[in-house]
Amino acid sequence: MLIIGLVLFGMLIGGAAQLLLGRSRRGIDWASAFVCGLAGSFVGGLLISLLAGDGLALRPSGIIGSLAGASILTAAWQWWVRRAARTS
Repeated sequence: MLIIGLVLFGMLIGGAAQLLLGRSRRGIDWASAFVCGLAGSFVGGLLISLLAGDGLALRPSGIIGSLAGASILTAAWQWWVRRAARTS
């Protein structure tokens, strides 16, 4: 059950990151939201939670870190896709 919760949380964070970066006009790319949300949530959430001294508990600092990590990964992915489309 925990794995399903983590996957859903990662997808929601990835979707929120896309909306935060202005992706709402084209809709949410759920595959990208899944990957960026899980990776950003893991790295950003874990890093911020540990730096804030919250440990591995679910706290607001971890959620903010998850959103920040997913936003950074989503922005990098969107930059990469635009760069690849421009050179083709």
